[in-house]
Amino acid sequence: MSLPEKAYNLAFKYEAEFGSCPQAVLRSIRETFNLEKMDIVIKSAHALAGGLGLSGEGTCGALSGGVLALGYFFGRSLEDMGRGRFLKSYLKAKELHDKFVGEFGSCICRDVQTKIFGRSFNLWDPKDYERFEEMGAHKDKCTDVAGKVAKWVAEILISEEIVKV
Repeated sequence: MSLPEKAYNLAFKYEAEFGSCPQAVLRSIRETFNLEKMDIVIKSAHALAGGLGLSGEGTCGALSGGVLALGYFFGRSLEDMGRGRFLKSYLKAKELHDKFVGEFGSCICRDVQTKIFGRSFNLWDPKDYERFEEMGAHKDKCTDVAGKVAKWVAEILISEEIVKV
């Protein structure tokens, strides 16, 4: 199994088991590439799920998690703040964004829900959340989104020779 396939499978599994698509993506990247120092990033990503605090109005949490993973490698450090724009970070985030939008039509969580479910959900409403689950959120819908993002991040890291294959 290739590393991108492994990242897909792990993100799919973690989204199915635990929810929080940004954490599922980050955990899969952590485990695919043995990155023990990512734990605090994974913890910090939790509230990004469901388009930011389950609001549906922000960027898809899986995409946010993917961008955080890329930032882990390409972002600027505290020491480098004020020393340039670190365009590679922006370029890689934009590359992931464009691939995501090409696949799902938008980066906004509610729009992605509409694309994959045929409707969006109020994840704070217990009945609507129940319907979200019944329609496959953590069986084959959001799990696939998280898997694809993790796979694309892995492909970017490999293509940039950030990680050894």
